[in-house]
Amino acid sequence: MYLKFKWLVVVGLIFFGINPIEGNAQANNDGWKVLFNGKNLDGWKQLNGKADYTVENGVIVGTSKIGTPNSFLCSKENYDNFILEFDVIVDPILNSGVQLRSNSFKDHNNGRVHGYQFELDPSDRAFSGGIFDEARRGWLYPLAVNEKGRKAFKNGSWNKCRIEAIGNSIKTWINGVQCSNLVDDVTASGFIGLQVHGIGGSKQKDGKQIKWKNIRIKTDNLEESSWAQDPEVKELSYLLNQLTVGEKRNGWRLLWDGKTSNGWRGAKLDDFPKSGWEMKDGVLTVLATDGGESTGPGDIVTTEVYSSFELELEFKITEVANSGIKYFVDPNLNKGAGSAIGCEFQILDDKKHPDAKKGVNGNRTIGSLYDLITAEGYTIAGRKKQFKGIGKWNKARIVVNGGKVEHWLNNEKVVEYDRFSHMFRALVAYSKYKDWDNFGQWPSGHILLQDHGDTVHFRSIKIREFN
Repeated sequence: MYLKFKWLVVVGLIFFGINPIEGNAQANNDGWKVLFNGKNLDGWKQLNGKADYTVENGVIVGTSKIGTPNSFLCSKENYDNFILEFDVIVDPILNSGVQLRSNSFKDHNNGRVHGYQFELDPSDRAFSGGIFDEARRGWLYPLAVNEKGRKAFKNGSWNKCRIEAIGNSIKTWINGVQCSNLVDDVTASGFIGLQVHGIGGSKQKDGKQIKWKNIRIKTDNLEESSWAQDPEVKELSYLLNQLTVGEKRNGWRLLWDGKTSNGWRGAKLDDFPKSGWEMKDGVLTVLATDGGESTGPGDIVTTEVYSSFELELEFKITEVANSGIKYFVDPNLNKGAGSAIGCEFQILDDKKHPDAKKGVNGNRTIGSLYDLITAEGYTIAGRKKQFKGIGKWNKARIVVNGGKVEHWLNNEKVVEYDRFSHMFRALVAYSKYKDWDNFGQWPSGHILLQDHGDTVHFRSIKIREFN
């Protein structure tokens, strides 16, 4: 009797046009909604480029085309909080992605699609599952911070992908491996979009395919359906002068409160400079003077000293600007002209400031350990340092754990060294710091933001100390 009843149900479903064994079945009773019906592109619209999107054997197929910009097949419906799942296979020579909380407005960049993108990257860089901010801020979560995540995507195979966008948190998984853990509050709602990346005039990439299937979304009871956070996957936050619950739990604290000079003073003063440093709308700005080193309001330093720590902040430079973030600073070493003495994460307009061509082999360029070690990409397929540009916010991170030191620019490592090594001592001996005994090897020091006579902005300055 049971088998007869089951067969009648199956016949009935087929009669009404529903295939009960099809991968893209209709929404079931656990809250999931199918975004692709397996037959046609109902519920979707194409924006921007002219790449081809077709349906073949229950699969959406995107095909690259010469001479067209990025193409996006977008859901007609917008979503804010959701869990999205899909399967994807990408031609090994193409780049692609899936947009989320994305938008296209006629009065914004001629309707260009912009917003968060789940990266699909079959290249040696292997950033699949990272989060890119399409046509806006660039990389928000590069997988340079998650080596395990870089190994999750399988070339030449179908990959099971998952995105959880809940509140200001966006997390991603590929084949069950967590890739990203982003906190950002710039956009709360938008469409889902399947990207076929523009290929310019490349004949080699013409006619290549990306395929998607089993696309489904859930918008209710998300917390009970969310997956556990992998504690090894670093949280990256872009909240303005705020700490997340996770950051507080991991010992982070704000080094600047976003409003006052509490915790800071002039490097050569007992108090904070009376003018020349501005605090407005959550941004700390050193104002331009004559372009000289500490000839205006002067450097500012933390009132406390630090030994082993992780420091993170965002900075934005103006054209031809020069500045720096110094650590292990001893303000008493130089009471005369010039900046206070300490190790420096260089901040510079590499293209237009003359200092970029001084020093040795570019060791005075942005992200470098000033006058000592040149900033460059590390281990990620020959990838060079990533600077987002003049007038845009960039992230700096300095990690000091005993003698081991790292500089990170926009969440990609650009410098690493051991400040107690013979190599470091040799570098110092041939640098402008050669006259300072044990430079860079002092047990602790202040953190400094430099006045070099140019307008430079800082925000979201935070730190955690290591035991």
